[in-house]
Amino acid sequence: MEGDRRLRTKKRKRARLIGFVQVGILVLSIITLAAAGFIYSVLPDTDISQLKNQIGHSTKIYDQDNQLASTVTANKSEGISIEKIPEHVKNAVIAIEDRRFYEHHGIDYKGITRAMVNNLKAGGIVEGGSTLTQQFIKISLLESDRTYKRKIQEYFLAKEVEHEYKKDEILEMYFNQVYFGHGAWGINKASQIYFGKDVEQLTISEGAMLAGVINLPSKLDPYKNYEGAINRRNLVLSRMEELNLISAEKADQAKKETITLASVDQVDPLKGKYPYYVDHVLAEASKMYKIDLDELLTGGYKIYTTLDQEVQSIAEAIYKEDSNFPTGTSPDLVQSGTILIDPKTGGIKALIGGRGTHQFLGYNRATQLITSPGSSIKPLAVYVPALKEGYELTDPLVDEKMAFGQYNPENLNGQYKGTVPMYEAVMESLNVPTVWLLNEIGIQKGVDSLKDFGLPLEKDDRNLSIALGGMSKGVSPQDMAEAYTVFANNGVRNESHAIVKIQDPNGKEMAVWEEQSKKVATKEVVEKMNSMLLGVVKYGTGVNAAVEGHEIAGKTGSTQVPIEGISGVKDQWFVGYTPSLVGAVWVGYDKTDKDHYLTTYSSEGATKIFQKIMAQSLQSKESKSFEAADIGPLIEEQERKAEEENQKNYWEDKKEEFKKGWNKWRNKLFNNDGN
Repeated sequence: MEGDRRLRTKKRKRARLIGFVQVGILVLSIITLAAAGFIYSVLPDTDISQLKNQIGHSTKIYDQDNQLASTVTANKSEGISIEKIPEHVKNAVIAIEDRRFYEHHGIDYKGITRAMVNNLKAGGIVEGGSTLTQQFIKISLLESDRTYKRKIQEYFLAKEVEHEYKKDEILEMYFNQVYFGHGAWGINKASQIYFGKDVEQLTISEGAMLAGVINLPSKLDPYKNYEGAINRRNLVLSRMEELNLISAEKADQAKKETITLASVDQVDPLKGKYPYYVDHVLAEASKMYKIDLDELLTGGYKIYTTLDQEVQSIAEAIYKEDSNFPTGTSPDLVQSGTILIDPKTGGIKALIGGRGTHQFLGYNRATQLITSPGSSIKPLAVYVPALKEGYELTDPLVDEKMAFGQYNPENLNGQYKGTVPMYEAVMESLNVPTVWLLNEIGIQKGVDSLKDFGLPLEKDDRNLSIALGGMSKGVSPQDMAEAYTVFANNGVRNESHAIVKIQDPNGKEMAVWEEQSKKVATKEVVEKMNSMLLGVVKYGTGVNAAVEGHEIAGKTGSTQVPIEGISGVKDQWFVGYTPSLVGAVWVGYDKTDKDHYLTTYSSEGATKIFQKIMAQSLQSKESKSFEAADIGPLIEEQERKAEEENQKNYWEDKKEEFKKGWNKWRNKLFNNDGN
């Protein structure tokens, strides 16, 4: 009886065990099938057989008509065979990026473990586990997103690439497609850009520096962060010594070597068209849409812009002719920046960031220059807010030599008329009446107006000197051109931009411009301002900006050299516009000192450059009108009144002269009679 019970218990336990095993097998089968299904779903459908012939993806820039205008690019096609790359250069990259490159089969499990341990010890990410094969796959085959799917794809492709190609073939492809910063794809182009030599001529120290740049090409660009690049070079050399790839003596000698970089003017890595415009597009994409610059330069993006190729080409041709620019007190090149904007959309049609040799992603004076705008700010800071307050074009403004506390503005010509109508103060760019008017309406109204126009202000800028462009920092040509679009767009300011949309290589939209506008002034105020600024070009300081057959409005601006004892010009400005195009031109030295300044005013420099660009750009365009009143009749009326006043004064003087003569004759006659 007892034995039967035990037997039944044993059978039940065995049945339960078998049941558990069956369930376990079923679950394991489900998990296995799910895992297999997931892996199958993410397996890359990629043909790697043509990798050796693959040229990296270029970023394409399209114009306002969706026509291909420029590419950021061709350096990837300038490959070099592995035999021409010195052993010490190959060893430097292997030492810092993948020390077990010749031992693993695409995935370095030991390297991953070592990196995890070192990262745990450091309490952060100090070392990665990706192999050179994985890095090559990422830059040549996969998108740069950090997803589990991509990492799994990377794993399988690394295995496949290692099976298909020899190690030196993989290394050669890697060297020819990896990005070294400063617009350089590939080891040979990087060698030319940074050191002005081919890769075969690189020293151990130079090779180690290039190997170090790969990790963070933007941050370790030797032109921008020389000290950081040197520190990274020394780390590479230490790793090479640790792995017995160079001797301790050679490592020490290489660390002591002073590296001389090639002149930044020696090589322009951007061989595409419209370099300054492309520079700005890349900067705008990086800043506004948060796309990493390195990814942007290598990811095969399509960037659609507001570029007008005709206007851009015209501006570039004018900037190549030295005779179009004023000379200064130094043989050094007088610099300049120009930008042209569509007032209806804010789209940047063209820009030039400087004269002379272009440096890729270098200083762009059209967008990055910050300096005083001089008198070109007067309409924005004073006359628009005054018109809003009810002032009229013919209202008299005080024009007398005077002080406002400690501030003593002066008219440039040293002459004063007592009073002048507002339009004349604008037309002749008179300083004292402008400051007087701002003082009358109140500084705060001027400050508020500048903010409405989108100009950057500092705390210290709240004073009367803003009437004449006195600012703690200043503005760029882009700032001024965007502000003046208000006058050509019925009082509305649209934020300036170059990019319309960005697509990835597959056509997926990564970014789209969203219009941002602000109503700054009424139509009535704009019409009055347009009348006065048309008068500047037709009758006043901006006559050299006139284009036959087209209405041009605008304002000149100049600033004085801020050095006691020197009478010269620091900045020349002209900001002008038609109903369809607004432009700002700046001319000056990058650094003004006692040996570097201009001797002419904006009417002889910036204004003429603006005129040349506009004259050619408008040549085939239909003439458009602002429908604003011409101030010519006001000038004639003012001249008539002045002539009448002169005549009146003349006869008053004659009357007084006759009276004095009569009294003198009468006194003499009576005196004689008395004798």
